[in-house]
Amino acid sequence: MKAQITLTVNESKRIIAKGLKEELKIKNAFSYGKILLKGGTTVSAISEELVNMPLGISGRISTNGTKCSKSELDAPHCILIDKGQVIDVDEEVKFEESALSMSKGDILITGANIFDVYGNAAMMAGSPLGNFPGKIIPALNSEGIDIIIAAGLEKLSPAPVNQSIKAAGRKDIEISFGMAVGLIPIYGKLVHEQKAIEMLADVKATVIGRGGIMSGEGSTTLILEGKSEEVYRIVEVVKTLKGSDISGSPKSLVECTRGSIGCVEDLGCIYKKGY
Repeated sequence: MKAQITLTVNESKRIIAKGLKEELKIKNAFSYGKILLKGGTTVSAISEELVNMPLGISGRISTNGTKCSKSELDAPHCILIDKGQVIDVDEEVKFEESALSMSKGDILITGANIFDVYGNAAMMAGSPLGNFPGKIIPALNSEGIDIIIAAGLEKLSPAPVNQSIKAAGRKDIEISFGMAVGLIPIYGKLVHEQKAIEMLADVKATVIGRGGIMSGEGSTTLILEGKSEEVYRIVEVVKTLKGSDISGSPKSLVECTRGSIGCVEDLGCIYKKGY
């Protein structure tokens, strides 16, 4: 049987979260080990699936550019799930201690702002050195900890990520719509909506279109192939996701304006300069 579905960006984030929740490694780490979550809207959707808790969103890309939250976060940006229990680790020492406490079978989940067809990924850094997650997450590979990069296909780049990393740089940008950002490479298992669908049912998912209009910008259209009961399983999931909103704590979703709390560290921002 074949079926055709279309997922908006927010619906894709939600199906990524649902797919990861069913991953055996995630289930085992949730019940018997540790899962470290680094905030972002996709990872916030994962947090909602796992512990019914949206995360605080700091950086984001909006129609105004690369922006941050207007005020102090009203929920943790980073949490540790230790045998199902949530611990706020949204502070450098706590985050580092949590990372160092992880062992084989534990998992870190982060988002990404860009990835390429080779599976290379990177996350934006609007704060010096990407704040504490930017300094610690790349080093986790040296500890042998599994890293999952949850990112929708709207983040797929037409060029190799290493070219993008070379082009970006906080201190190398004179004018920016929002804060100037650099890119920090991250390495791990990439999970986007196509892979998440195949985690949820025994189907083959193939992308046949990208983009859209009328709030469908960035959407992904896919063909599902498999036994009818497996295909219908995904169709029913998609029906429940239609109209999904962004994930994140309410206060943190309000983006910065000139004079906001994060302005002191922002570089190149035209709004800060009053252009």
